[in-house]
Amino acid sequence: MRNQVSEVEATRERYARRATAEVDLRYRMLNPSVWQSVHERQRATLRLFASVMPTDLSQLRLLDVGCGSGGNLLELLRFGFDAGNLTGIELLDERYQAARRALPNALDLIHGDASEAVLPDAGFDIVFQSTVFSSLLDDAFQRRLADTMWRWVRPGGGVLWYDFAVNNPRNPDVRGVPLARVRALFPGGQLRAQRVTLAPPLARIVSRIHPSLYTAFNLVPALRTHVLAWIAKPLTP
Repeated sequence: MRNQVSEVEATRERYARRATAEVDLRYRMLNPSVWQSVHERQRATLRLFASVMPTDLSQLRLLDVGCGSGGNLLELLRFGFDAGNLTGIELLDERYQAARRALPNALDLIHGDASEAVLPDAGFDIVFQSTVFSSLLDDAFQRRLADTMWRWVRPGGGVLWYDFAVNNPRNPDVRGVPLARVRALFPGGQLRAQRVTLAPPLARIVSRIHPSLYTAFNLVPALRTHVLAWIAKPLTP
């Protein structure tokens, strides 16, 4: 428990160090590199849903672990999910409050450590995490959270994963999560994955020249830094 508390507090400190005006400006949607990477990820996610969950999205129950200020949940509402079937968990108070302001009241928000959240086993069709695990530098805490997420997924559902696959040498507060680690965290899952998202530093440079260069450079898989994955939970153990 002591290590868990230490990692939770360390995670709060890491996010606090990122909360600067410079970082906020870099990630504004008005920047061509940002909106292009967002649109790319949205298209890839919708193709994935169409393949693995070809049904009415409004009928699916989804949990967003580390939902931040609610941006991904707002996207999911636009995709067709029903607010009453969406749940978000957020550790940081400021982000939780921002999410509560932005999201409909029908959407359930939980404030606190996701690894200690009390939620029903097999209660969700999809458990989603976006750039959470790359901010968890303690292997044991990663494992504990992954086990908890897996417990929440119903058989036949899955974990939706979007995160860095490579390290950022300029940011010691994050650590890439390669596919081998994803497989190790969810050994009972059936994994399908693709590389997405042009490396953000490169995306910012080429998009300043012309936005179309994002697409051109993104044709090279080696320049993509993130993994979008579906980790399916078998119907039978």
